[in-house]
Amino acid sequence: MKNISLAFLTLLLTVAMSESQLNTNSNKPPVANKIAKVDTTHDDVRVDNYYWLRDKSNPEVIAYLEAENKYTGEMMKPAQALQETIYNEILRRTKLTDLSVPYKLGDYWYYARTEEGKQYQIYCRKYKSIEAEEQITLDLNKLAEGHKFLGLGAYDVSDDGNLLAYSLDTTGFRVYNLYIKNLITGELLPDNVGAITSVEWAADNKTLFYVKEDAAKRPYRLFRHVLGDKNDELIFEEKDELYRIYTYRSKDKQFVFFASASSITCEVSYLSSDKPNESFKLILPREVEHEYSVDHREGLFYIRTNKNAKNFRLVTAPVSSPTKWKELIPHRKNIKLENINLFKAYAVFTERENALITFKVLDFRTNKTKTIKFPEPVYSAFPATNPEYNTKLFRYSYQSFITPSSVFDYDMEKGISKLLKQTKVLGGYDPKQYVSERIYAKASDGKRIPVSIVYKKGIKKNGTNPLLCYGYGAYGASMPVAFSIPRLSLLDRGVVYALAHIRGGGDLGEEWYDDGKMMKKINTFTDFIACTEHLIKDKYTSHEKLAIQGGSAGGLLIGAVLNMRPDLFKVAHMAVPFVDVVNTMLDESLPLTVGEFLEWGNPKIKEEYEYIKSYCPYTNIEARAYPDILITTSLNDSQVMYWEPAKYTAKMHTLKTDNNLLLLKTNMGAGHGGASGRYDAFKEQAFIYAFILHGLGIIH
Repeated sequence: MKNISLAFLTLLLTVAMSESQLNTNSNKPPVANKIAKVDTTHDDVRVDNYYWLRDKSNPEVIAYLEAENKYTGEMMKPAQALQETIYNEILRRTKLTDLSVPYKLGDYWYYARTEEGKQYQIYCRKYKSIEAEEQITLDLNKLAEGHKFLGLGAYDVSDDGNLLAYSLDTTGFRVYNLYIKNLITGELLPDNVGAITSVEWAADNKTLFYVKEDAAKRPYRLFRHVLGDKNDELIFEEKDELYRIYTYRSKDKQFVFFASASSITCEVSYLSSDKPNESFKLILPREVEHEYSVDHREGLFYIRTNKNAKNFRLVTAPVSSPTKWKELIPHRKNIKLENINLFKAYAVFTERENALITFKVLDFRTNKTKTIKFPEPVYSAFPATNPEYNTKLFRYSYQSFITPSSVFDYDMEKGISKLLKQTKVLGGYDPKQYVSERIYAKASDGKRIPVSIVYKKGIKKNGTNPLLCYGYGAYGASMPVAFSIPRLSLLDRGVVYALAHIRGGGDLGEEWYDDGKMMKKINTFTDFIACTEHLIKDKYTSHEKLAIQGGSAGGLLIGAVLNMRPDLFKVAHMAVPFVDVVNTMLDESLPLTVGEFLEWGNPKIKEEYEYIKSYCPYTNIEARAYPDILITTSLNDSQVMYWEPAKYTAKMHTLKTDNNLLLLKTNMGAGHGGASGRYDAFKEQAFIYAFILHGLGIIH
């Protein structure tokens, strides 16, 4: 009887809704065709009226997306002047002809530069001296001709400096085809490897190790390629769909590694880079929930491991005995060891405590350490490009909400940092006109959640300020307190900007991550709500002036909190949002799905299915009032497929009870990161900020 009822329901809904209802009146929101698809999981019946939007080859799908774009354009006409103003502000503040700080690799100095009027970077090098004649290695502007999108993946020069292995994506779907260029003649080699995900040279300057992905875009096969050969050797194939593989090389270039890793387990293998025809040797076999990474220095493997160390510790082991560990840095409960940079005489350890980075520098000759200190209470710092092994200089980047991105060389012997370059902000930017601070909100379970804030000096905390709060909270990713030229267009209009360091991210270490994943995912959403409520309580803003924003997994965050507390927010922006969690996690043919069972849960398990369903944004849309919502996506996104935001928008149109804006804007020629050209990206940013400002009542 159950099967008969289900079949009858499917037929009834399909017949009732199969006629096209696409409204082409651009002054009214498009109404997508409804074709019911009925699924049953754990005896739970779900009806998905918009499953058909997955078929990109269906002209009606493209027609719907284009109708939404047209409607969005019509509804944004009142903010068009503001959008153009913001775009011009970004251009006026940006040094459009510029170059990066050169770094030394072998006999050459490498850098990238931009030219005004051109969308993409030009990669260059100079022989032995930065005063020498320039050689262009790659001009992405020329390579982008005839394409709507261009993304550079690998950029790897052989040890002798003669060959460049690089990869390009021309659709946004993360299909990076490998090319090998002779940098002496400028010619491309005939070697045809195809699409790869990672690549490394061996020391002989003719052997390459590269990784290919399967139909679900999982990197799973490692190959050895010798220049000129047509038949590449398959070295390793990862059978377990939870695992992905990648290859890399030690800082001293003595070893090539490849790792096979899930989000909670890893194993690493190695071979001598000067013996590329030998077999890889396993360092430590995989052990569930043991994550480790490896580098090499002076005959020792340096192993960053979470074995009996939640926030990781560092051990060394002889190459001949990788299991014979000697502890170098012990585990610390409140400090996460994030990264190590090894040099011949020094090591730099990147550590995170209380959502802030510090660098600890160890001199192997004296066994003494120094700490690189930073001047601001809220900031971000990252190791920069450090390809040279035998050097006393450590290059890092530093920035904050009010300090533009700055590149330093730190003399590890003298303990002195030297500023090499700070991003120039044109038009008389004065950092003293802005205030940056860190506050703490209290979560429902008492946890203290850091919130980083920036605003224009002179703003009064009286509850009348417009405020934009950004959140992410997934994959253990820490949110950087970064400088943004486009954001100045918000700050100068009186908007307070807040960054919520919520659980699910890695801002406070691995426990912070674990407390916002799997069966604790709800903490991510309640943390964000607690942060926004705290900002209102402390009179930074009010709910009538509060905008929220998040992208990808952060789009899931925004979708979830909109269902939980739609009354709390005035405006929301969801970028490439992961909103159809139930259906996506049930489809193992999609990129990322299987590997992310360890992040969100496996809905084939009843308890995990029910938990995912409880917060899934698409599933939990109800007939209620929602704030103004802008959803941005790209047709060629391979990480969050375009149909998730499209389905979400179509369903929301039919259920929401308010007259507030609900806009879907699809870039028809890009991927997860949006437009690849910088001018196009500026336009997209200006559009988003114009929507947010207009929704907050700021029209100029």
